[in-house]
Amino acid sequence: MPELPEVETVRRGLEQKLNNFVIKKVEVYRDSTVAYPNNKEEFIKGLQNSLLYKWYRRGKYLLAELKKIENDNIQFPLDKSSKNNGFLVVHLRMTGYFKFIDNSTQPCKHTRIRVFDKKSNELRFIDVRSFGQMWWIKEGLSPNKIIKGLGSLGPEPFSKDFDENYLKKVISKRTKSIKAVLLDQTIVAGIGNIYADESLYCAGISPFRKAKTIKKNELINLKESIVNVLKKSIGSGGTTFSDFRNLEGDNGNFGLQTNVYRRTGKECRNCGNLIKKQKIAGRSTHWCPNCQK
Repeated sequence: MPELPEVETVRRGLEQKLNNFVIKKVEVYRDSTVAYPNNKEEFIKGLQNSLLYKWYRRGKYLLAELKKIENDNIQFPLDKSSKNNGFLVVHLRMTGYFKFIDNSTQPCKHTRIRVFDKKSNELRFIDVRSFGQMWWIKEGLSPNKIIKGLGSLGPEPFSKDFDENYLKKVISKRTKSIKAVLLDQTIVAGIGNIYADESLYCAGISPFRKAKTIKKNELINLKESIVNVLKKSIGSGGTTFSDFRNLEGDNGNFGLQTNVYRRTGKECRNCGNLIKKQKIAGRSTHWCPNCQK
């Protein structure tokens, strides 16, 4: 599943590529991709004549702030009085990705939703396993209240709220493994299997340790490791190990730099011992028994 760096890479691509993109036509090829409203026709009608004004990321969710465009004679940038039209919210899930197409082609069998502007430029949502979802949240409603997973997210790893004091507070009584805690989106938003493994390796912490046994100096290292690993991956455009694609259909490059993730049986880059793999909370976990205590 795309994690924070992949979703942030997509957000940046959408913001750059869809400059002044006003939705004129919407085609839904798979009804289940539309999570809200329940009526897909309401979803289609709600998005029509909407400017994809500004893109945000919250955890693994993408949110597009929409502006209602009443006619084609619009001036950019929009003035402050322009009418809001709620939000388009997207979760890529396991295999969802966007592709920008300026020369229309026949959709592949995994195409779920297509949106077009007046020049027939297309933003196509492709999803092989069909777990990805979209919501149109009309003006006046709160995305955090409509989408349970969005409203329950913990702080962003790059925010001032995410520090060693916060970590100490939320894990002080938890007997779960530190790996399982990092995967909990209500504790920290956006971290998945890849970056939990990589962050714990960089912090020198065993993924099997009970969360409450992590000491303050270790929490400082863990917080810094999480931020550094995520920043490094964003700079590389995400990882190659998921089905993630950017708007041009390319993989990320971070997979070439991982220290433990999917390196089972290979030598640790630091000590030379072999990387091991075992499941924690149903997820494959990679670690170096020598470097991580």
